[in-house]
Amino acid sequence: MKKVFKQTDVILIGGGIMSATLGVLLKELDPAINIKVFEKLSAPGLESSNVWNNAGTGHSALCELNYTTEDKDKNINIDKAVNVNEQFQLSKQFWSYLVNEGKIKNPQDFIMSVPHLSFVEGEDDIRFLKNRLAAFKDNPLFQGMELTEDHDKMREWVPLMMEGRDPSERIAITRMAAGSDVNFGALTQDLFDVMKSFDGAVTHYEHTVKDIKRAEDGSWNVKVYDQNSKQTEIHNAKFVFIGAGGHSLPLLQKTKIPEARGVGGFPVSGLFLVCKNQEVVEQHLAKVYGKAKVGAPPMSVPHLDTRYIDGERGLLFGPFAGFSPKFLKTGKYTDLLASVNPGNITNMLSAGGKEMKLTQYLISQVLQTHEQRMEELREFVPNAESKDWEIVVAGQRVQVIKETEDGGKGTLQFGTEVITAEDGSVAALLGASPGASTAVYVMLQVIEKCFKDRIPEWEPQIKKMIPSYGLKLAEHKDLFEEINANTAKTLGLKEK
Repeated sequence: MKKVFKQTDVILIGGGIMSATLGVLLKELDPAINIKVFEKLSAPGLESSNVWNNAGTGHSALCELNYTTEDKDKNINIDKAVNVNEQFQLSKQFWSYLVNEGKIKNPQDFIMSVPHLSFVEGEDDIRFLKNRLAAFKDNPLFQGMELTEDHDKMREWVPLMMEGRDPSERIAITRMAAGSDVNFGALTQDLFDVMKSFDGAVTHYEHTVKDIKRAEDGSWNVKVYDQNSKQTEIHNAKFVFIGAGGHSLPLLQKTKIPEARGVGGFPVSGLFLVCKNQEVVEQHLAKVYGKAKVGAPPMSVPHLDTRYIDGERGLLFGPFAGFSPKFLKTGKYTDLLASVNPGNITNMLSAGGKEMKLTQYLISQVLQTHEQRMEELREFVPNAESKDWEIVVAGQRVQVIKETEDGGKGTLQFGTEVITAEDGSVAALLGASPGASTAVYVMLQVIEKCFKDRIPEWEPQIKKMIPSYGLKLAEHKDLFEEINANTAKTLGLKEK
């Protein structure tokens, strides 16, 4: 039995951080907008946004070395690092606004101060780390970063990493005290609670979107299966956002918009070692990122992370790659095969040919034993004992495959990407890291593209929520220091 519901203004597919952020932004900008959210699981933030399914790093390029690249002449390019940091600043401003408005009660439920460190070994990487720090020296976003090669200083910063380490080992660390750990699952729940406080915003859990088709008037008919009533419903909206994690690609394909043609996806799962010994956990308070091994993809950057999960301090190391053809942890083993169609098969096959190193890497990772993973951990924690650590499976990520001007056909993309219809009536979020950390920036992009006629009307409210909107904080030192001090105070974080 099918029911045709009255038209709503906006449909958001997926109950993760992206839909939550977009929904709250839209209701803050226009409380009269009617929004329906459809999530196939029983609560928000249970898939990609779940605390166990991502690293929880407030990605701001303070420690992630893959955001700074080095050319053949040893020059450091910091452009991507600055852009990622700028984007995270927008997120902190928006969260701070919601706390100041009393809409989020306790920011420590989702964000905590945790220093961000970069760790390298060997003369060449130490030189790289020094050059990286020098490249940041005039940028206000990175002020306060320290570098040491002194083992005694490192014992103050990361005592767990120094126990049992050879005193003659050539290593270096940069440290930024103003880092953070974010529980995006808890934040997603908070944002859905905020959205629920508005009239005209309704979230339907245990509702699975089956199809999306263009209506004659240019709006969209969204076919939804209610898992409880066993009924199929048709919901109509002028604007649809697809934020369904790895399942965004199959749903985007159903829209048949030209912009989706040729786009494919390759799923990669992540594994982390989690420390079971609380005495060990208490010896480390930092997120420490290393460098990916030569030939390994950016997703493989190893990191040793302090996490705050459900009020308890934890310690994780990884990621180790796994493989499943599912596009979600709760997906189907047929997801990858079903996503291949005449429009994207050339790109998919081309990517397969180009990415042999990635294939070899994934195979080697899947075949690793627990002890082999422990050996990788011991590069960070020399005295790590196998009995203290166990493996957990993190979330599925679907890396975008598309044709690009610089990479040609079948180029595998690492990052977050929004695909939007020319008329702005539908948008889909694809990809992975830095993802959740930049949700506010990404959703502002969606609003600018899909509601561009209303931006002049909405801009004053956007600037009230996000004071640096339209500006680069790296170019406005005084404004950055003012905003950074305010957000740190509101969110309970360290300034520097």
